[in-house]
Amino acid sequence: MTVSGPGTPEPRLSDPGASSVEQLRKDGNELFKCGDYEGALTAYTQALGLGATPQDQAILHRNRAACHLKLEDYDKAETEASKAIEKDGGDVKALYRRSQALEKLGRLDQAVLDLQRCVSLEPKNKVFQEALRNIAGQIQEKVRYMSSTDAKVEQMFQILLDPQEKGTEKKQKASQNLVVLAREDAGAEKIFRSNGVQLLQRLLDTGEPDLMLAALRTLVGICSEHQSRTVATLSVLGTRRVVSILGVENQAVSLAACHLLQVMFDALKEGVKKGFRGKEGAIIVDPARELKVLISNLLELLTEVGVSGQGRDSALTLLIKVVPRKSPKDPNNSLTLWVIDQGLKKILEVGGSVQDPPGELTVTANSRMSASILLSKLFDDLKCDAERENFHRLCENYIKSWFEGQGLAGKLRALQTVSCLLQGPCDAGNRALELNGVMESVIALCASEQEEEQLVAVEALIHAAGKAKRASFITANGVSLLKDLYRRGEKDSIRIRALVGLCKLGSAGGTDFSMKQFAEGSTLKLAKQCRKWLCNDQIDAGTRRWAVEGLAYLTFDADVKEEFVEDEAALKALFQLSKSEERSVLFAVASALVNCTNSYDYEEPDPKMVELAKYAKQHVPEQHPKDKPSFVRARVKKLLAAGVVSAMTCMVKTESPVLTSSCRELLSRVFLALVEESEDRGTVVAQGGGKALLPLALEGTDVGQMKAAQALARLTITSNPEMTFPGERIYEVVRPLVSLLHLNCSGLQNFEALMALTNLAGISERLRQKILKERAVPMIEGYMFEEHEMIRRAATECICNLAMSKEVQDLFEATGSDRLKLLVLYSGEDDELLRRAAAGGLAVLTSTRPSLCSRIPQVTTHWLEILQALLLSPNQELQHRGAVVVLNMVEASSEIASTLMESEMLEILSVLAKGKESPVTRAAAACLRKAVEYGLIRPSQDGK
Repeated sequence: MTVSGPGTPEPRLSDPGASSVEQLRKDGNELFKCGDYEGALTAYTQALGLGATPQDQAILHRNRAACHLKLEDYDKAETEASKAIEKDGGDVKALYRRSQALEKLGRLDQAVLDLQRCVSLEPKNKVFQEALRNIAGQIQEKVRYMSSTDAKVEQMFQILLDPQEKGTEKKQKASQNLVVLAREDAGAEKIFRSNGVQLLQRLLDTGEPDLMLAALRTLVGICSEHQSRTVATLSVLGTRRVVSILGVENQAVSLAACHLLQVMFDALKEGVKKGFRGKEGAIIVDPARELKVLISNLLELLTEVGVSGQGRDSALTLLIKVVPRKSPKDPNNSLTLWVIDQGLKKILEVGGSVQDPPGELTVTANSRMSASILLSKLFDDLKCDAERENFHRLCENYIKSWFEGQGLAGKLRALQTVSCLLQGPCDAGNRALELNGVMESVIALCASEQEEEQLVAVEALIHAAGKAKRASFITANGVSLLKDLYRRGEKDSIRIRALVGLCKLGSAGGTDFSMKQFAEGSTLKLAKQCRKWLCNDQIDAGTRRWAVEGLAYLTFDADVKEEFVEDEAALKALFQLSKSEERSVLFAVASALVNCTNSYDYEEPDPKMVELAKYAKQHVPEQHPKDKPSFVRARVKKLLAAGVVSAMTCMVKTESPVLTSSCRELLSRVFLALVEESEDRGTVVAQGGGKALLPLALEGTDVGQMKAAQALARLTITSNPEMTFPGERIYEVVRPLVSLLHLNCSGLQNFEALMALTNLAGISERLRQKILKERAVPMIEGYMFEEHEMIRRAATECICNLAMSKEVQDLFEATGSDRLKLLVLYSGEDDELLRRAAAGGLAVLTSTRPSLCSRIPQVTTHWLEILQALLLSPNQELQHRGAVVVLNMVEASSEIASTLMESEMLEILSVLAKGKESPVTRAAAACLRKAVEYGLIRPSQDGK
């Protein structure tokens, strides 16, 4: 007998009269034979709750173990079998089932003991004998494998280090085997103890890229989550040697070295997760010292001549990840202070470098941006004014050292460093702009005839234009200069930067329609030129990036947004650029998309405050007519059709430090705007949006995580979660959804999170357990008292689905709990949807916990009226839920049945039982048959 309905679980009940342990066991056995293992588990659980004898308990636990084996939950299977053995030590079936579970869990030594016991109890049982032979064979194979691993390791190294070995295929296979072996902790241990690190060092010394890659990837397995092996590896190889591999020209080798160093940092910071083994304890030294040695070498690498640009970027990326505190709650920022004292000048040197000039450091298009991000992270990690003042002083002294007495080259270097600071810790950049002569030099060099000098000056001018203190100065002194550079410049690289400066100044009013900086139509002309440059694939990506920067500012204007989304070629070029190696474009792309989708924060002004402002002759912001919801929805449709989701998915995947927390927040805002309409959510899912949202919801700013979590909730509500988040990914969705249940979230966010969790809770027990582990139940229960009817209903539906879990049932059954009372009262509310959810919860709970049936009459004097109203409801679903609850109560005890039959309930059930065949009539008839069995009523003369 089932209760159906959206968001409502389907309780499974035994036939009338099946309240005895024996009958429930038989029901479970039948369900098991039919392949309904979940149903069988429920039946056996109900039987255990009816006070079974120790012998019956042993059988029931044994049967539960069989169910868990079929469901492939081997931990629970072992637990249940062990409980059966505790009750009856000679239960051979329980011993055999436990051996099966232990074998699946890889605990072969324990499994064989159980099988030996089975064979001793039933020596002639061929099944037990065959199982014992099989498991003995597995143990022998494992022993044989482990004993031969040393020989295999030695053989692999011989092949790899043999200069006479001509077969590259043989070498490749040996290197792959070594890497695979190192991924398992036992294999990594074997390699480590077989003098593996010294042999890997020899592979590194060959200088052959393939062998170096194999060595680095094997070292990753050795050091992963193992502090002692990491320290030993650094001791053998030398910290300087490991860090220097970052700087090699071969990109694959450099990236592999970066991965190894990240693993080493994690091991040194987090400590040993897999424990010490044997002599390893003797080689442990202070990990904090090793950490500083590694960081010191990375800082040295930043300014070494001959280091590849890729290696320099990797060093910056590692410093960004490793140095600043993960949480402001951690009071210790000593590592940041140490890095500022030891390496700030080195970081500024990279930030002030020009890409690929002769005699300078080799940098990439992303190096300066990475340096800016690292400087920003370090500055944000400072805790007091004294620490920040020291940072400012060091930066200013460095800039002065280049600006004063170093000629024109020194001035250019100083201005480039100022640009780097303006893109990172802008407070430090603003202070640097105020240094004597800096701003004047910027204006003067913009008029230089040398392209390199103009580039540096114009970029500094652009970055300074966004700073409030300097905007008026630049507007007065720089606009005419920028216009002149844009109109008369011969080089596109200069013209496009000048254009961005104009775009930045032209968008100073933001989304305020009334704050126009330039003449009517000027922003549209600027945007058209930006789109033209963006679509010109003859221009290098580094220069085209500036066109996107310009659009990021100009798209504050709704007229520009409308033209931009209509330009398919420009959108295609934008998305292609976002997927390119030019990672510094990500923030600009994300900003432009936020503007086009209006996903920035905007609050409608209070009409009364607007009137007051007008009366006081104060400025009142105006919204552009084309920023109304209908225009925004149309723009979203066009972006989706152009492939915006796949582009954003690629942006999220990037490992570049350019994907900052702020950039992540912008992407989260856009995703939330894209899933605003339910009909668009399928498109977002189909293009990988669900997968991309997970990392955004787990990392970044608080606002960004919240926006991404809300987008996840909307996808979970509308589409099948198992399709949207396949495999293990579905379990990662739970935590972001639970984060939306906090009081600092809006009512809409609370409601959408509850709806999404309801869908997840109805899928599987494992998902329900995940929700419970996130401690969501108290928060969900809190929303059951919410004044807003939709939130209250969603919370009730969610608890209804969670009630299929034993832990939630225990909460309802706990002494002194009022949870059951709330469900009973809600079953009598006027809101039909709330009644349906509450009645569904009652149906589940009374099916799984018969003891709750006797408590229903105690929670309210109106319980009988509520149940009668459910049975008399014109809604079939409500009738069905009410009928199931009444049937459960009748079956629970003759006393409750007597009370029900003495009321109008008898007449209602009699009428329902005579109706057209349906679940309701069957439940009503079952109630009457049980009442006859109790002797409370008699059948009519015709036997009905």
